[in-house]
Amino acid sequence: MKNNKHPNSRKMISLGQIAGWIAVFVVAVLLFNRPGTKSNLLDYSDFKQKVAASEVSDLSVGSEVISGMYKNEQGQFVPFKTVRMTDPDLVKELSAANVKYKAEKDNSWIGNILFNVLWIVLLIGLWWFIFLRPQRSDGKSAMSFARSKAKMQNPAEQTVTFKDVAGCDEAKEELQDIIKFLKNPKKFQKLGGKLPKGVLLYGAPGTGKTLLAKAVAGEAGVAFFSASASEFVEMFVGVGAARVRDLFDQAKKNSPAIIFIDELDAVGRRRFAGIGGGHDEREQTLNQLLIELDGFESKQGIILMASTNRPDVLDPALIRPGRFDRHISVPAPDLKGREEILKVHAKKVKLNEKVDLKTVAKGTPGFVGADLANVVNEAAILAARADKDSVEPADMDEAIERVIAGPQKKSRIISKHELQVIAAHEVGHTLVARLTDHSDPVHKVSIIPRGQALGYTLQLPVEDKFLVSKSEFKDRLCILLAGRGAEEIVFGEITSGASDDLNKAMAYARKMVMELGMSEKLGPIALPSGEESEVFLGRDISRHTTYSPELAKVIDEEILNLIRSSYARAKEIISSHRAAFDKLVTVLLEKEVVEANEIDEILGLKKPEVQEETSAQQSADDLAKQTAAKQAGPKEPATQGDLFDMEGK
Repeated sequence: MKNNKHPNSRKMISLGQIAGWIAVFVVAVLLFNRPGTKSNLLDYSDFKQKVAASEVSDLSVGSEVISGMYKNEQGQFVPFKTVRMTDPDLVKELSAANVKYKAEKDNSWIGNILFNVLWIVLLIGLWWFIFLRPQRSDGKSAMSFARSKAKMQNPAEQTVTFKDVAGCDEAKEELQDIIKFLKNPKKFQKLGGKLPKGVLLYGAPGTGKTLLAKAVAGEAGVAFFSASASEFVEMFVGVGAARVRDLFDQAKKNSPAIIFIDELDAVGRRRFAGIGGGHDEREQTLNQLLIELDGFESKQGIILMASTNRPDVLDPALIRPGRFDRHISVPAPDLKGREEILKVHAKKVKLNEKVDLKTVAKGTPGFVGADLANVVNEAAILAARADKDSVEPADMDEAIERVIAGPQKKSRIISKHELQVIAAHEVGHTLVARLTDHSDPVHKVSIIPRGQALGYTLQLPVEDKFLVSKSEFKDRLCILLAGRGAEEIVFGEITSGASDDLNKAMAYARKMVMELGMSEKLGPIALPSGEESEVFLGRDISRHTTYSPELAKVIDEEILNLIRSSYARAKEIISSHRAAFDKLVTVLLEKEVVEANEIDEILGLKKPEVQEETSAQQSADDLAKQTAAKQAGPKEPATQGDLFDMEGK
């Protein structure tokens, strides 16, 4: 391996060390020869005369030297020293002259050395320890702040492979080419193909982007450098760029290798945007990263992988072809993917034979890999707390509810009247959800507080949905407003318990009118809501004034009409089924939790049939997802507003 350092670098370092040593020596000499109080040297005979005349004071009598103060010709007391002679009568003469004195032990030559030399050695040693000490193996010396903090994993230490990753088959297929190229680069180079310089993994938090990067390194059997983007930027100017250079230098020495940068948006956000301009240190780090991506060739066998939750705020120069050539979406898993993920995590847990992971997967729509891992772990903890031999279905159900709504709070004291209001509110949601045609089935209703909720109605879909119709939106509005309507019908008064429902209903209605073209009066148009311009996420300040005040008035009217009509419809459904409503409220107050079968029995309804997906439909859904992901790309990803709430209330 060639040494790319400048040939004069060692000479420069040695000159710098010599200059440091000279500076230390000069400081030591100055400190050692610091100016002090000058003492007059007296002959011993003169000293005796001064004692007899009582013109001395503050004597320190040592075995070899006598020092103190004496009166000079001007009548001032000044310091003096004299060599002590053999004089047995000295003490008597001092006492007779009434001169105060004290005995002082003279320092030995060893003490003088320790006092005058040792502190100089200590200063030099401190200088060496801080500045001149060689670089330690852990990389934590004082002068190593410019070195990369990336952690390197040797191929022998990597145990994560694609067997440990489930629920993202499309992403794994996209990464297979990289693995094959790292294993056999000549196969692609003979046809003129080049290895992608950068691979960007983007998706919601917890979907397994970091795990995918580790699996690629494990499958390829190459060195793996992992670092967080926030580790590059420090308080010192230029440190981020220096760490980027050092990271790529380490990867080149250990090629073929994979460099993985987590949360790339920490340093890769758009430059010269937002309030107050850009962050100079962050932008220097980004510029160095762009230079490194342009600088190394594919034949070096280095691949840069990065992950982000916000690809929309990344700098366009970073994600263009030639830098991050491949953009891979890692979406939330579907029903089949959730089942595979549960199987991976369930290997470490002792499950009861009655636990059906497919049923658990059906009850966790919208969950990502991290959520599913948490469900399995929570179920194991609950089973161990109850001294069970294995994890039972009841433990899995409780774990799902804990992840969705939080732990139960049975100790919370609620008055009888408030409990009745909560029960009526939740039964209103349950009744309307069960009697509308386009709503998800009700799994259970409870008035046991969980998290911040005093009660909840749990709706779970029978299949994954990627499209939501206008009728489904209207039913959701009706269900959200049913709790408020039930309070008004039963008690003749409303409470603050529907605040979250009102916020969700308003968001749905605004989305229908302004973004999805579901307003009959406005027609198929989409209008900017003004919420997508986030200044502090690397975007410029922008004002949306693309529609007139008259159109804004029509928008407000359409939103209010949707809310009011849905509220009236919910109250009508509750009023027309008042007997079943009252009966369900009574049962809920007695049992606190009512399951789906008992709800259907009270309402006189049949259990909804689960529609199993055929293989053809599943293939069509997979094709639709792949097409949508490719069309969207990382520049315009699906926002949180596009991810519809699958859990209901």
